[in-house]
Amino acid sequence: MATQTHSSPLPRVRAFSLRFPILDVYVLNEMIGPFLFFFSAFFLFWALNIFFLAADYIVNQHAPLVLVAKFVVFRMPQAIPMAFPFASLLAALLAMSRLMADSEITAMRTSGIPIFRIARAPLLFGVAMFVIAWTSNEFVAPPSVDISTRSFYQIIYHTDALPVEPQLFRKDSATGTVYYVTQVAPDNKSMDDVQIYKPAHGSELSETLQAKNATVDGNVLVLHDAIATTFDANGTFASQKHVDGIRIGLPLGETMADFVSTTTNDPWTMNSAKLGEQVNALKTQGIGGTALGSLEINLADKLSWPFGSLVAIIVAIPLALRFGKRGRMLGVGLGVIAFVVYYLLTSAMSAFGRTGTIDPYVAAWIPNVMMAAAGTILFWMEER
Repeated sequence: MATQTHSSPLPRVRAFSLRFPILDVYVLNEMIGPFLFFFSAFFLFWALNIFFLAADYIVNQHAPLVLVAKFVVFRMPQAIPMAFPFASLLAALLAMSRLMADSEITAMRTSGIPIFRIARAPLLFGVAMFVIAWTSNEFVAPPSVDISTRSFYQIIYHTDALPVEPQLFRKDSATGTVYYVTQVAPDNKSMDDVQIYKPAHGSELSETLQAKNATVDGNVLVLHDAIATTFDANGTFASQKHVDGIRIGLPLGETMADFVSTTTNDPWTMNSAKLGEQVNALKTQGIGGTALGSLEINLADKLSWPFGSLVAIIVAIPLALRFGKRGRMLGVGLGVIAFVVYYLLTSAMSAFGRTGTIDPYVAAWIPNVMMAAAGTILFWMEER
């Protein structure tokens, strides 16, 4: 007699899906449209401003349209640090003002939903914009601005080579070797009046090298008809001799283009790591003042400006809750005023940071701290 077997049903495998709560999706949908509009508007304004500032050069040089477009388009990512906070601020104001004007937030609060729960989606949106702004400012803006700068030199000087600095002074932080070059030829391959100081390593003698000219071989300087002078630990003359063809490596593992180019002084063409190297190099050379302060404030701004996207949301939400019933245009006006205040604070603190009146890193974050504190207080007042 056959035995009938009953197979047990297989367990159901639930597919993982990321679903946001309806409330968060609803609020985000209100924000995305205004954000894209104001983000695009800011970039358009920035591009037109760049074009008109350079229009005189461009018209007089009869530059090709393709080259002009390349200069303008690749300069636009320089606006990233300000575009994201600006668009986030106005998007949050308009979205929350609309919900407030239609009494939807009032209905939510009457249902027992706290303000901080309603604000969760905009705040998470602010965090996301901060991450995107920082990433873009680190990895997109520097190479893009460098291309734009080279395009500008193609327009004005008919060459994409960046200008070189006279009277170069560099120090290799790894070896302590100091380089001084009076003049670099336009070909970036020969130098005049080169002086190099090599501190004692493994011996009691330091050495100075002086050459009327030097040439470049890869990432090595070749000194021609140089005079090598050695000193003991007390600075007393030890010996002197003529040498030819002595080879010295460039500092910091740089290429020749990095060594001589003014792009090393342009923070917009450097990410945080490269800019940090420049700050450390100036410190090891004993250079301070506004030269160091400017680089430090720009290094701090690499993080503080993108973080303004989140600060903008913190300020915008309580403003919308308080004044949203009076219409969207009031929200736009408040957003513009808040952005101007933030920009003026940033400019003032940058000036203090560059001159050393305030620590540059503290100065860069004061506007964010002040605006975030004001927004948090307004949040607390609305919740009560």
